[in-house]
Parts: sequence; C-alpha cells; structure tokens
Amino acid sequence: MQNYRESDRPAEKLAFVTKIEDIPGGVTVAAADFVDDAIVPAGSVVGKDGNGLYHVLKTATLHTAASNSTTDYLVLKGHGFKVGDFVASVTGGKAYAITAINTSNDAYDTITLGTTLGVAVAQYAGIFQAAGESTTTTSAFKVTPEAVIGHSMQIKAGDTNVVDAWRRATLVAANAPVATAQIKAALPHILWV
Repeated sequence: MQNYRESDRPAEKLAFVTKIEDIPGGVTVAAADFVDDAIVPAGSVVGKDGNGLYHVLKTATLHTAASNSTTDYLVLKGHGFKVGDFVASVTGGKAYAITAINTSNDAYDTITLGTTLGVAVAQYAGIFQAAGESTTTTSAFKVTPEAVIGHSMQIKAGDTNVVDAWRRATLVAANAPVATAQIKAALPHILWV
C-alpha cells in the first residue's frame, strides 16, 4: 500500500470547521471512477459498495444557470466527472449519460448530455452522479452517502487510495464540493455552514 500526499499543489482552502466522528482506519476510494491523477477535494461525499470499496459521489457546481431544455451544462472546474457518467439534478427525476466534456474554457467546463434533465438548475446549484439512466422519475444517487473525506487526495491508478472519512463533521460550504439539499438530507450528521 502506498499513500500519496502531494506538496507541489496550490494550498487548498480549509474545508472543515470540526471533525467529530471518523471511520476507523479510513476508507479506500475506487480509482476506476476517475481519470488517473484526478484530485478529489476534501469534503467530497463517499458511499460504500457491496464489496466494501468506497466511491465518491461526484458533484459539480453550475457556473451558469441551466434552463429546463439545456443539454450543455456549464460547471466549475474540479468536478471529476468523465464521459459515460450519469448525471441528475434531483433524486426521483431524470438522469442521462455525459456524452462529452469540453475543458477548453479557463473558467468552466461544459458537460454535454444526450438529453436535457428537464428541470431548471440555478447558478451555483449542484448536479450529482446518478446510478444510471432515468427517462422518468427514478434517478438515484450512484452510491448512498455515508461520510465525507477528510483531506484532498490525488487518485493513482493501480494503488490503494486510502483517506480519512468522517461521519460527523462541520464543513465550510464555500470550500467543499457542492452538496444538494438531498445529499445534505442523506447525511444528517454533516453540517454545511
């Protein structure tokens, strides 16, 4: 097992106000969910699969509001999504696969879906990774939220990506990955302030 903590990255903003109850020994995060060398920020929500491996519930903050007919979603950089991931804006709504991601703009990435999510999403609101395609009202989280990771980590393919994870904590919302109202409701012991 080899853990990495890179020091040549820019200083990150403080994501936590308090950390109260962790998962002893930390969690192993699935590398296959990301492109190699992706940075997963502190405060990212994780959930466990049936084999005990944890997966990040990817989210993205909208740079620009999206209408109910949008298929190109402009999101802030650092989201971790890749082509083929399914995206939704609410559970119990629609979810579709990402068909392209354009990273050429310095201020935002453009995530393109094959079909609109069918709802308006406000500027700075969030979208999240869904379990699969939903053409009606059945979208669900890719993983059930269980905790948030305590430090940013760089994903290394083929390595054991272990990080501390917290079940009870307080996060600075502006410095942590966006969390929708439904994500917050699924983690009642995590507070975003």
